[in-house]
Amino acid sequence: MNKLKYIALVFTLIISTMSCKKALDLTPEDYFGDGNFWQNEAQVNNFMAGIHNQFRNNQLQFERLGEMRGGSFSNVDRQNTSLNELPIIQQDLSEISTGVGSWAGFYGPLLQINLFIQRVEAISFLSDARKKAFLGQAYGLRAYYYFHLLRTYGGVPIRLEPEVSNGKTDPIELRKARATEAEVLATIKADINKSVSLYSGISSSDKTLWSPNASLMLKGEVYLWSAKVYGATADLAEAKTALNAVTGSSLLTGTAASFANVFKTKNNAEIIFAVRYAVGEAEMPNIGAFTYSTFNFDGQHYKDSLATAGVGNFLIDPLKLALTNSQQVIQRYAYTFELFQTYQVTDNRRDATFYDYYKVNTAVTPRVPTIRNTALVKFIGPDPATTTNKKYFTDDWPVYREADRVLMLAEIANAEGADPSSYIKSIRDRAFSPAVDPTPFVNGTKDANELAIFSERSKEFVFEGKRWYDLRRMKFGSEPLVFKSAGHKYGVLDKATQGYKILWPIEPGIWTNDPLVNQTPGYTTTKPK
Repeated sequence: MNKLKYIALVFTLIISTMSCKKALDLTPEDYFGDGNFWQNEAQVNNFMAGIHNQFRNNQLQFERLGEMRGGSFSNVDRQNTSLNELPIIQQDLSEISTGVGSWAGFYGPLLQINLFIQRVEAISFLSDARKKAFLGQAYGLRAYYYFHLLRTYGGVPIRLEPEVSNGKTDPIELRKARATEAEVLATIKADINKSVSLYSGISSSDKTLWSPNASLMLKGEVYLWSAKVYGATADLAEAKTALNAVTGSSLLTGTAASFANVFKTKNNAEIIFAVRYAVGEAEMPNIGAFTYSTFNFDGQHYKDSLATAGVGNFLIDPLKLALTNSQQVIQRYAYTFELFQTYQVTDNRRDATFYDYYKVNTAVTPRVPTIRNTALVKFIGPDPATTTNKKYFTDDWPVYREADRVLMLAEIANAEGADPSSYIKSIRDRAFSPAVDPTPFVNGTKDANELAIFSERSKEFVFEGKRWYDLRRMKFGSEPLVFKSAGHKYGVLDKATQGYKILWPIEPGIWTNDPLVNQTPGYTTTKPK
């Protein structure tokens, strides 16, 4: 990465912290010397606020990397609009169509975190507890970014120092080859273990900041990945210990609205760590692109798939999207209708996640739907009636919540040959509350249990950025679910011809700036001579 790119990345932090509305005592023209910064706790806190703001700005990238390739997105336009990001959704990735560029943009935030770690470890004005809390956040967040990079690209360059702030500005000095996957995994483990250790004896009630519980959840996820993807079976015990150490979270239960309330009420008991959105601060980006355009919707669709109420049952903006404050509403992304159909009708998660609607041929008997479609309603924000008749997309986006912890524990139990029934039962009981689960889970073979756990994860975590990673981690027999198999319906890649596509390619611009970097194995590479 060349000098100008690194300088631009450093200045990103100044913009980020300003967008958090923090008053910073910076002297921009002397920023690299930063002699006027790192002088008091308020400045340290503001820098960490900027790091979290960058994290929020990457929310859609986390979702893109973790879900769009998972087979739940449709490549079929059902609303006379053009769908976005079809190469990702259709697995049409190549060295000239990489889906995302510049290592997903994560080295910018990593540079800021590296700078934060370097400076905070050197200061003396913080109490020991505050210093450990700040560093616990930084090491946890760095591990989180590198974990995404590992699962996306495999081996990547490992950068643990703020090179530019250390005086390195020569592009040649900044070149760095990709580390091996084992080396990246070891770096992640070292960072997350350090974060957990630093947090010892420290608690946090703010669920919108990286916390001790967030680090424990990440450690559980990392070690579960290590055990199942890389075969380090001893790491199952480490994962289970970390997940069982999470405190203070519980499933929301008791009513039919419990699942919906996980996303509609802030700081609820189920949330462990979430990206915060708020009116007047920030809205979740791009959610309107998962809904519908009123121009192509009003007076053309029915709620009833058979249109039994007749022509008078045409829908007119049932989700009140015309009142949106600023975001365009149109269907640029669509989940498959088949995913909607996997929910039982009495599953509360179905209608809390999707709003289904239909075009119907009423000229024939019996009436039949010609188009079946859904809008994503899980994160569309509060009713405009509660926000001065404006639609704001301000639901928080969970990074970790209790249901994830429970289902990872179910997966660990199954991998250890134990019965995961109690974990799955708690998820399904909430899904059908206050009624009784009509088809309760019954412990079966390891493969059958794995598929049952994946099915619950698919219904729980729509638009939470987990399905692609689940497919890569979870197994049927000895193969990950991501590969097509006669034994299950979830595979999206043919192992013989597309096995290399479990990892993403990098664009030629990467090795133009850094000739030490090689293309992801399996993709064609034509480097300039």
